[in-house]
Amino acid sequence: MANSYSQVYIQAVFAVKYRRAVLHKAWRQEVFAVMGNLINETGCKAIIVNGVEDHVHLFFGLKPTCSLSEVMKVVKAKSSKFINESNFLQHRFEWQRGYGVFSYSKSAVSNVYNYIERQEQHHAKKSMRQEYIEQLKRFEIDYNEQYIFEELQ
Repeated sequence: MANSYSQVYIQAVFAVKYRRAVLHKAWRQEVFAVMGNLINETGCKAIIVNGVEDHVHLFFGLKPTCSLSEVMKVVKAKSSKFINESNFLQHRFEWQRGYGVFSYSKSAVSNVYNYIERQEQHHAKKSMRQEYIEQLKRFEIDYNEQYIFEELQ
């Protein structure tokens, strides 16, 4: 689109189905690199992808011609296909339905980057669920506890 300019920074968060801790350290960075490439293939710009055993954070610049829901659909579908075809696990891998998305200004980019980069240290102190609810409240997003990423009973 000629003469269309934007600066939209997005952090997306989503979990492994039932919040299973199956994103093993031995191959997790390979999956995150694939996810970054998938973001770039949509025309958006990956800034950082990182996470821990049970969830992932994507931080990227959203291209104005891209639908956020389409970017998320592509990244989640193709990354789960990559995990399954790579035989990292003995069972079928799936991401949980849904995701959280938060937008940031240019001035917040380095703070968000640093936060995502330090996921392991951060989650040693706070659970994903606790932090996710805090984020929803901070951004004043209405939510239903029933639909926060479900855990295996």
